[in-house]
Amino acid sequence: MLKQTPLNAAHRAMGAKMVDFGGWDMPVNYGSQIEEHHQVRTDAGMFDVCHMLVVDVKGANVRGFLRNLVANNVDKLKVLGKALYSCMLNPEGGVIDDLIIYFMTEDWFRIVVNAGTAEKDVAWMQKQAQGQELTITPRRDLAMIAVQGPNARARVWAAIPGAQAVTEAMKAFNAVEFRQYFIARTGYTGEDGFEVILPAAEAEAFWHLLATLGVKPIGLGARDTLRLEAGMNLYGQDMDETTNPLESGLAWTVDLHSGRDFIGKAALQARDINQQLVGLVLLDKGVLRAHQPVHTKHGAGEITSGTFSPTLQQSIALARIPLGIAPGAEVEVEIRDRKLKAKVVSYPFARNGKALV
Repeated sequence: MLKQTPLNAAHRAMGAKMVDFGGWDMPVNYGSQIEEHHQVRTDAGMFDVCHMLVVDVKGANVRGFLRNLVANNVDKLKVLGKALYSCMLNPEGGVIDDLIIYFMTEDWFRIVVNAGTAEKDVAWMQKQAQGQELTITPRRDLAMIAVQGPNARARVWAAIPGAQAVTEAMKAFNAVEFRQYFIARTGYTGEDGFEVILPAAEAEAFWHLLATLGVKPIGLGARDTLRLEAGMNLYGQDMDETTNPLESGLAWTVDLHSGRDFIGKAALQARDINQQLVGLVLLDKGVLRAHQPVHTKHGAGEITSGTFSPTLQQSIALARIPLGIAPGAEVEVEIRDRKLKAKVVSYPFARNGKALV
């Protein structure tokens, strides 16, 4: 039986088309996926991300634990509420998951992990914490709703009286606790907005309140086109345990320069990196999709994520190809025994409502 978020009944009441998403019963759209995409780029939309898991890690040495656990350096987190994006690696340097870490207090950090890897992530954390005085608590009593778009923050302020005073000056990748809400200025769309963590029992009422304020529900279909336009990796497609962050466009999330050791560091330092993640824009007619072969002058590659971009009105993709292919170069993508021309570009493709390529 599929798992359900606290918003399942609300989705069905709003006419959502439901699909199996990694074992969760989730809305793929509520009508037109294209309209939902543009709604987020031009106004405000809300996403059910309750299937993702909040994990609270507490203990006197929690910072030291996280220094070893993830590839990015949690010592960057010096201000309460500050967030850090990182990958959690296996000893071979492969990506177990990508996640966000929030600095709550010196003995409490909050982590948000992906739905499909949640059980594996918690088990891995618990294994690494053995012998340490730490508590690792999965918070299924909490729900999370993302409100994204140029008008998203104003709509959340209308829904949560008093929140504007504590979040208006808050910069991106920061969060604050306000009453029963944990409000983070983060997202997965390339637009401004908040991700709001709140008690699961209150999620449906908050969802309906946002709807009365003009925030429209957005399904997984538009979520994927939005994140791809924003150049954001999807776990299980653009990286996984067989790939490392250095060949997945995530070198900026890896701290190899400090004296700090972390799981997977030695493997990354020993490995010859000969692939890179790049953006592609299709020049011929067609649609780019995951796993399509890419032919370059330096060898073969593969598309990891591809779609038709509603903002660019072109087909776009992320692809892992050999090093040495620079933006502006032309490659060929094999689609149904045809080789179509595509151009290598720097991503993101679009953010803040505007095309960037």
